[in-house]
Amino acid sequence: MSALKKLFKHTFIYGIATVLPRILGLILTPLYISFLPKADYGIYVSLMVYLILGNVLLSYGMETAFFRFINKEKKAEEVQSTALISILISTILVLAVSLLLRNQIADWLEYKIEFIVYAIFILCLDALVVIPFAWYRNMQMPKKYSAIKIFNVIVNLSLNLFFFLILPKIGKSNELVQALTFDDKVHYIFISNLIASFITLIIVLPLYVKIGIKFNRSIWIRMIQYGFPVLIAGLAFSINEGFDKLLLRYLLPSNTSDAVVGVYGACYKLGVFMTLFVTAFKLGVEPFFFQNASKKDAQRIYANITLYFTIFGAFIFLFVVAYTDVLKYLLIPQSEYWEALWIVPLILLANFCLGIYHNLSVWYKITDRTKYGAYISVTGAVITLVLNFLLIPIISYKGSAIATLAAYGTMMLLSYYYGKKHYPIPYNLKKIGSYLLVSIVLSVLSFYVFDRNLYVGTLFVLLFLLMIFILEKNELKKILKRA
Repeated sequence: MSALKKLFKHTFIYGIATVLPRILGLILTPLYISFLPKADYGIYVSLMVYLILGNVLLSYGMETAFFRFINKEKKAEEVQSTALISILISTILVLAVSLLLRNQIADWLEYKIEFIVYAIFILCLDALVVIPFAWYRNMQMPKKYSAIKIFNVIVNLSLNLFFFLILPKIGKSNELVQALTFDDKVHYIFISNLIASFITLIIVLPLYVKIGIKFNRSIWIRMIQYGFPVLIAGLAFSINEGFDKLLLRYLLPSNTSDAVVGVYGACYKLGVFMTLFVTAFKLGVEPFFFQNASKKDAQRIYANITLYFTIFGAFIFLFVVAYTDVLKYLLIPQSEYWEALWIVPLILLANFCLGIYHNLSVWYKITDRTKYGAYISVTGAVITLVLNFLLIPIISYKGSAIATLAAYGTMMLLSYYYGKKHYPIPYNLKKIGSYLLVSIVLSVLSFYVFDRNLYVGTLFVLLFLLMIFILEKNELKKILKRA
């Protein structure tokens, strides 16, 4: 099996594992919107931002360091066990300290203490499965990885449906039912997540025994040094990904801010189609980058990957923009949320730029220049913060969408610029630029000029497919012959 064919096969399998949790979010969004007031939904959206930030802190770049060192060091067994023990010890410490300070954290963040406790346990449980899941990916076991992820989705979805739809219909005479019944239904979301995360940990727990408890202090120090810039980049990414919701909550008037976050967060969900593609591709491509770094034609392979990614991503971008008015009925059935649909093309394009950035970032990961990843991500975070502070008081959530696009677009360009200097890759800029530019122009025309007219949008989608066929017909013929 060729390297690219193997990559796309694994990406497809990882895609299933990635798509289903996101589909869970898509299925549950209408449920949450139906049962939660806009302000309560906004609280849930903003709390999830802290979970994203916490996941980065508790893994502190160890996952990326795991992939780098297990393919670099001769003592692979000691690499994986050292990473596992490191995450285990740090997670136990964080759990203990956080529970002791839960009241102070709740007061500082202005949330109910119960929500803080839920978040602490969810974060720690998720941290404990980081290395086991990385082990599955490195061992090229995408089916095992996906099966566990899918089971997590099934448990989470089942519990949400039970709490929101079935529990209210059960009589409250039972003490257990009374204990599980909350007026504030946001509790149900976090309880479902907590139970699903706990079950996932139980499933992967045998890997703790299989990986072992060998700890190599020398390897650990080098992994920490390698992973620290990745941690900084991850924190900056968290700011880019979620701080717009937090800043909306704190910069807008308190009597409306949670509702605005709810509206913005609901329409932001339409960007999930691009996020699905980007995340699935990243899961497949990250170990692939390291495993092929020593090959003579590695740079040509990386260039082709980026081209194919751009083609698929540009099509997804245009397709979702063209059919936003269809998709909104599936994901956001309540019309009071539609006022924020204006942001959809910007969020989709921002996530597309982020995906291209992930492809371009290969140069600093395989050359051990992860500090550049930190520099670039911090630059993006600064842009996010500055533009949000400047624009939110003027144009509310529209400013947040503009800031997100500006941040990810800048990161993409910076990564290309520095990669060209330190690890030149022969990207087909003419094709990549053409696909990117045409999809943007057609999307802007479809959404803002023709006011989301479905006939015009469909025509543009067909024209873009025709463009792909004309420019890629020779490659398509080769693929069909191999199939």
